[in-house]
Amino acid sequence: MRLKLIVCYEGTDFAGFQRQSADKGRTVQGTLEAAISRLAKHPVVLQGASRTDAGVHALGQVVVFDTTSQMVSERWPAALNAHLPADLRVLSAAPTPASFDPRRHAVAKTYRYLIDTASAPRPIYRRFSLQVGPPLDTEAMAQAARTLTGAHDFLSFSGRQHLVGQRTMQRVVVQTLADGLVCVEMTASGFLYHMARNIAGTLIEVGRHKRPADSMEAILAGRDRALAGHTAAARGLTLVQVHYSDPTFLDTGPESGRH
Repeated sequence: MRLKLIVCYEGTDFAGFQRQSADKGRTVQGTLEAAISRLAKHPVVLQGASRTDAGVHALGQVVVFDTTSQMVSERWPAALNAHLPADLRVLSAAPTPASFDPRRHAVAKTYRYLIDTASAPRPIYRRFSLQVGPPLDTEAMAQAARTLTGAHDFLSFSGRQHLVGQRTMQRVVVQTLADGLVCVEMTASGFLYHMARNIAGTLIEVGRHKRPADSMEAILAGRDRALAGHTAAARGLTLVQVHYSDPTFLDTGPESGRH
């Protein structure tokens, strides 16, 4: 049987999602595999929808694993959470077709970047946002963000060398939340390495008037990482949702326990 889990984690103390050698720190994949293997009474290997970096959080990460365990899917979340650390939780579990690949079958992902614009850093947000003192011109940021929507080559926002950087950005929204938090939310068909953080860093530079709002077209056309802004800190980024077009797989998100 193949089970799909929706998992939520605070990435601060994880060395990323992907399993690594023990000396490099604990990972989400490694921690989950150990807990699942203990319950299933056989070794398991997870497949994940996104290999989030060290320090990046998730509300709706999707993982699958194969098991011969006879435990019903409804019991898995509570049973696993009893064996998991406080910064990692399983929100739901459900059987899924053996052919389901959470990364390959995803048609889009939504990431959210939070910026704390208070005059002094607020400790309550320090693990989940980047502190950028005021003022921050969110109207200019929104103007720049609109240029990114549609199908483009995003090589200028990639943290690695790629031959092809074509992705479709479905939406980029910049909005001010309560208590002076600014949110940049992006939904795209896929994200290159560090793409979300590089876009966030570039938009922050626009908001601080370090680059003009109309510079995005030239950045995209240049296909050169040196043209874009800095890579924003990992702590501000959260994987919010993974989207699937096949009704068998369904969308995932913070409320996916109902799926």
